[in-house]
Amino acid sequence: LLSCREQPIFSTRAHVFQIDPATKRNWIPASKHALTVSYFYDATRNVYRIISVGGTKAIINSTITPNMTFTKTSQKFGQWADSRANTVYGLGFASEQHLSQFAEKFQEVKEAARLAREKSQDKTELTNPALSITSHQVLPSPIISSNGPGEDKLFRSQSADVEITTEKERLKKMLSEGSVSEVQWEAEFFSLQDNNTKLVAALHEANANVDQWKKQLTAYQEETESLRQRVAELESQGTQDSSSENNKEELSQTLEELELLIKAKDEEIQMLKSQKCGRWEAEGEREETLQKLQELEARNAELEQRLRLAEQTLAETLAERDKMHSEVTKVAEIMDVKIFELGELRQGLAKLVES
Repeated sequence: LLSCREQPIFSTRAHVFQIDPATKRNWIPASKHALTVSYFYDATRNVYRIISVGGTKAIINSTITPNMTFTKTSQKFGQWADSRANTVYGLGFASEQHLSQFAEKFQEVKEAARLAREKSQDKTELTNPALSITSHQVLPSPIISSNGPGEDKLFRSQSADVEITTEKERLKKMLSEGSVSEVQWEAEFFSLQDNNTKLVAALHEANANVDQWKKQLTAYQEETESLRQRVAELESQGTQDSSSENNKEELSQTLEELELLIKAKDEEIQMLKSQKCGRWEAEGEREETLQKLQELEARNAELEQRLRLAEQTLAETLAERDKMHSEVTKVAEIMDVKIFELGELRQGLAKLVES
């Protein structure tokens, strides 16, 4: 596919598509993943090509000509028609900047191809003596005679042959340019129809996603309310007598479950964010959903803060319980000492009575 005389001058990554040859309306993806698309220059033949290889197969092998036009059909999609390959290529880029860079390079290569063609035509005119004949120069023309000596002689000059040849080349060029322009207009028309269909489908999908997000937000609000009630119960339990070890284990387990639930909700929020970023067609619905997600995040943050306060309250309650337990232990030890001293005092009194 590539010769050693060809050198890459620009490369990028894009999803490659080709127009459906049967319908001329739909795009057919050339691969499942983005491919490397490169501009190559052949210095020997002074030719520019766009090449993309998927595995061992050439997905794109398009020689750039001055008649080609690269059209941006959306913020991240562009296309061009190749009459030699009898197809229309489409490229989907990751960002608008990548598309602009590729389009600018296409324009540069197209201009270089035009200059190369003009230079080649100038060389051809200089090296071909028949094309250097002007209208003021008349060369002797050979006589082409008929088979019979008595018949009239027909003649034709070399300059007439050159003019006929030039006229044929001009007509061929006009026909080829007309067919290329027709293919380009047809490709642009089909691309616009395809983009319109895609936008309508994306809008319906975005509306469906918004409805789904609204349901999920309602479910999250209900779960958040239940979590608030649970936190209130935990706070009330924390203010009550928490001397039992079973209550401590139950509270710890409940706090772990709440933390896991909040983590799961945060993951779902991140997933909704990622889904939201991919739906640029429904901007208004996305902003509304983003606002609701931010409110939900704020509520979850408030809930987490209340959970931390509940944990802190529980820890303080447990610390107070341990402190009270230690104080009770000290009082018990003092009571034991007092009882022991009282017993000794009784024994001393008994001995005094006996004596």
